[in-house]
Amino acid sequence: MNQKFTKPAYPQTNRKAERAIRTLMAMWHNQQIFEDSKDRQQKFKRFINFYNTVKPHKAISGKTPYAFLEDYFSHEV
Repeated sequence: MNQKFTKPAYPQTNRKAERAIRTLMAMWHNQQIFEDSKDRQQKFKRFINFYNTVKPHKAISGKTPYAFLEDYFSHEV
């Protein structure tokens, strides 16, 4: 995974990053106890899988991001 940086003094991009961090902290990090760095990494991967394939999202009509992309790519251009 590559690290990406937001543009300095560009609040639109930073707002998205801050919201993503807030979601991660509320739904995952604050709900876990980690034994070590390896355990934290494993639990993070499981959470990302859950977030993208199981949890419905209001912004995309109650679909998971995975289901949304499946529908999107199943239609011809």
